[in-house]
Amino acid sequence: MAPPPAAPSPEPGSPTGIFDHHHPPSLDLIEDCVHCGFCLPTCPTYALWGQEMDSPRGRIYLMKMGLEGQTGMTETFVRHIDLCLGCMACLTACPSGVQYGKLIEATRAQIEKNHPRAWSDRLFRRMLFAVFTHPARLRALAVPLWLYQASGLCWLLRRSGLLDLLPARLRAMEALLPPLSLAELGAGLAQRTPAEGPPRRRVGLLRGCVQRIFFADVNTATARVLAAEGCEVIAPSSPPCCGALLVHAGQEEAALALARRTIEAFEKEGVDTVVINAAGCGSTMKEYGWLLRDDPEFAERARTFSAKCKDVSELLCELTPQARRHPLPLRVAYHDSCHLQHAQGVRAQPRQLLAGIPGLEVVEVGEDAICCGSAGIYNLVEPEAARQLGDRKAQNVIKAGATVVATGNPGCLLQLRSGLARAGHPLPTVHSIELVAASLRNELPRQLRGGTRDSSS
Repeated sequence: MAPPPAAPSPEPGSPTGIFDHHHPPSLDLIEDCVHCGFCLPTCPTYALWGQEMDSPRGRIYLMKMGLEGQTGMTETFVRHIDLCLGCMACLTACPSGVQYGKLIEATRAQIEKNHPRAWSDRLFRRMLFAVFTHPARLRALAVPLWLYQASGLCWLLRRSGLLDLLPARLRAMEALLPPLSLAELGAGLAQRTPAEGPPRRRVGLLRGCVQRIFFADVNTATARVLAAEGCEVIAPSSPPCCGALLVHAGQEEAALALARRTIEAFEKEGVDTVVINAAGCGSTMKEYGWLLRDDPEFAERARTFSAKCKDVSELLCELTPQARRHPLPLRVAYHDSCHLQHAQGVRAQPRQLLAGIPGLEVVEVGEDAICCGSAGIYNLVEPEAARQLGDRKAQNVIKAGATVVATGNPGCLLQLRSGLARAGHPLPTVHSIELVAASLRNELPRQLRGGTRDSSS
């Protein structure tokens, strides 16, 4: 039998094929993939379309073809990479330990440097990053958005169908908009929250970008719970953003600049632990050592910093509870954020934290490994795929028969709320830490309050 024809060689002087020489996807990491297919059932885009090139192993094959010069950086190549949510479910499923996260982020960074996107796509992405990674700009934008809701214009436009005339991406942004209030938009978090009782730990709390504007209550609840458990909480106003959204979208240089600012901000405070309550942020901050590996000034500092980073559920499960939990008679569907369960491997701790609340029942959501469709800015740049995944997740949540949905990531909260509203089943959605804070205060979370709880309960 004749041997197969030799693959075409990369262009002379270009051993990285279609990629430039600055951190192309690693061939060593690519060759860890044995193409077994264990990743297929957990991949959201493969679940939607059943296409090999929209699976992790298919995308890894494309990366290898790119390195070997067997494909160009074509629209088709870029499209398959763009459609990946970066949810990292394949990390959990893979028996070979393939580091898919490093591969997809390296490939996306190469695309952003070397592929000319359409001007409309480029402009939209630039707008997202110019607003979302700058809390002051986001807060300024939130005021007219509040007026849009409070005036009734939002209700009118949705009922009239006029929103259907907008481009799909703008419709997605409007649909994901959370309920806003001026009081919450003006709320701030103290730079320092003292520990209650003898101090057990000095912790830094990341305020986040979207989190501090649209989910200020989550930061307040986090600081309150940590303080009740004996932690002195330091919440510096800088950095404005940890860079996670930029990392996941391939905006490498801008992301690294924010990573350095984040490290510097918490170094100044001398904290024992850096606490994060947004899963996407946590997964990136734990990878700062890798992201800044070439920086002679920050490489070691980044490794030290990343070792201090913990999701709030991780830290609280390390500490023996000292604050009294009051009963919350709720049936809670816990949704695993992808960047918590897959990227960080944090799955048991949130459940353990919720199980420590008397009267609260945690129920599981079907297809828990499948992403809800949020995935950073994915539900904005790929609204149709995100909508399909959001609708699928909403149905699984409804089947769980819960009275409230809890998760550990702001993007998931927005996506779940939107999907449940489309399904005509608008369950309250809360961050897990809000339930713990409510239990400590002996009251229902704000999203569920219909009256005053009996203080003796």
